[in-house]
Amino acid sequence: MRTSNERVLRVFDAVADRYDRQMATCERLLFPGSRTWVTGRASGRVVEIAVGTGLNLPLYGDDVVSVIGIDLSERMPALARERVEDQKLAGRVELRRDDAQCLDLPDGCADTVVSTFTLCSIPNEEAALREAFRILRPGGRMVMAEHGPSSNLFIRTMMHLIEPLIVRLSADHLTRDPRGPLRRAGFRIEHVARGRMGVSFRIVAVRPE
Repeated sequence: MRTSNERVLRVFDAVADRYDRQMATCERLLFPGSRTWVTGRASGRVVEIAVGTGLNLPLYGDDVVSVIGIDLSERMPALARERVEDQKLAGRVELRRDDAQCLDLPDGCADTVVSTFTLCSIPNEEAALREAFRILRPGGRMVMAEHGPSSNLFIRTMMHLIEPLIVRLSADHLTRDPRGPLRRAGFRIEHVARGRMGVSFRIVAVRPE
């Protein structure tokens, strides 16, 4: 069960103007503090896949030298550019329209790759993780906050039951577990923590040297 780039584009261009409000509610209930946790572990040259409206951009600390934010959508990065201007981030942030499954970036160009709640909507998440591995320097890290199948059996069963409808409506795969695809892409997982109701993942994965 996969979406397509065309479907993802339609969904996110349509919801762009209300995306921040929707995510604020969702994150407050299920994923509090996730963006701060992820951005606080980024350093050096950062590539953020599916940067969306740029919610993470003001959160990066002084250890981050530069950020390349890529997104498949047209409307979402337009809102991110407004955030960059408002927050005076233009000196270290570059926004590009690009496909996380086939990045127009050179090998080893990043020290950190960041992903927050993105793998659920990328049609081929394994391709995106292989690309993240490719653009990381040896020893570089991928830091992510994602949702996936709950560790609670009842909640996990309900997620599987409603997932086909959610995929059709919002191109969101509820039960993708990022750990297996990360390992198959070549990463070594250093840290995994689960959050509320066992639905969320906070992960640090390393490209071995």
